[in-house]
Amino acid sequence: MASIVERPKKIGITYQVKWRQDGAWQTENFGDEDSAMTFKGLVEAHGNKWPHGWIKGLGFVEPEPHPNDPPFGDYAHTYVDSLNTVDDRTKHDYKRDIERHFLGVRYTGAAGIERRLGGLVHTAPDGTEHPPTICNVTQADVNEWVRRQRHVLTAPDDPETVLRAKASAKSVANRHGLLYCIFQAAVEAEPSLRETNPCRKTGLPRQDEGSDEEMVFLEHEEYARISFELRAFDPNAADLADFLVGTGMRWGEATALQVRDINWTTGKVNVQRAWKRQDDNSFKIGPPKTKKARRLVMLTPELLDMLRRHVAGRRPEDWIFRGGQGKAWRHSNFYHRKWERALGEAIKKGLGKRPRIHDLRHTHVAWLIAQNISPAAIQARLGHESITTTMDRYGHLLNNLDEEIAAAVANAMRVAGPHEGLRPVRSA
Repeated sequence: MASIVERPKKIGITYQVKWRQDGAWQTENFGDEDSAMTFKGLVEAHGNKWPHGWIKGLGFVEPEPHPNDPPFGDYAHTYVDSLNTVDDRTKHDYKRDIERHFLGVRYTGAAGIERRLGGLVHTAPDGTEHPPTICNVTQADVNEWVRRQRHVLTAPDDPETVLRAKASAKSVANRHGLLYCIFQAAVEAEPSLRETNPCRKTGLPRQDEGSDEEMVFLEHEEYARISFELRAFDPNAADLADFLVGTGMRWGEATALQVRDINWTTGKVNVQRAWKRQDDNSFKIGPPKTKKARRLVMLTPELLDMLRRHVAGRRPEDWIFRGGQGKAWRHSNFYHRKWERALGEAIKKGLGKRPRIHDLRHTHVAWLIAQNISPAAIQARLGHESITTTMDRYGHLLNNLDEEIAAAVANAMRVAGPHEGLRPVRSA
């Protein structure tokens, strides 16, 4: 805690703010008590440290502008354009985040003046706000941007009009990751545009908020209800759902499988392509999500029998799962015409959950964990790039194995005691 000490001088009283920072005493002097009280509050708000931007004896001082300080939006777009390891759709999504979430939502008020709302701004020491540039954004600005992302954005002149919904913790983390990379590129530029990355110490919201609502895990009987309703009006749709829950594949991987991808000798299917959304919302075939997503997936005898029915009389390059007119399934068509209908019927008959199609992948993992399959094996089967991804998403399900783990430890420690089977050695 900081304190204020009155120090009489010939010309009056000086009010000294005094506090310990990293074990050393720090002080700042003021000519009036109100200013000292204000500064004391700032010190304590910053964890008993000098407030960011404050220069001893001078107060808040705006740093000298960098001679080459591009507007944040221009630099961010140039950075995304320079990325060679991502596809065009990903670049399109990055640029959407730049425009909508970093620069803010465009809004035209009653006066006809367009403004940017809810984006990244730089707040100067005097409290005035300025458009963000690569050099003027501070850690405090980034923290304030995170706070804004976590609240609903409404129109200034009409609170009932929602301009942007509250972002989930995961969405904020993903956007912050892009923001970090943009500023890190400025730090590492030659010559460097910044000394430090303002995103380096950002406090992000916990990503496990609402995780139970985001992922739905189905019991075998619950999935059986949905499968029964699907099969009642479209057996082909039910077969695709069975394949998804039986392999844990992503939708874009399973629907991109061709007849030639099945190895009937080994009983495995080769995942080597996936559907990719384009800028115009069309789809085209591309590589899977990551390098590890290129994988071989073992199939059950039941799934192999089902695939034999689907590929009979087909050419090697034909899709295994096909919708109308022999074309590959589209997610929106399957969801609205098949999945929602079957799910609605299952809910009417007692199903207490509302899973998405992607929850079949989560359900597959839950079933594997229930059978004591190791996380490393699950990682390989799902095509996760890192075991960390697998554990972050599904590690909480391992709690169900507490009894099995305890039994295994007890069995390992069940060895003969030091007195069993041994005879004392008598000294000569």
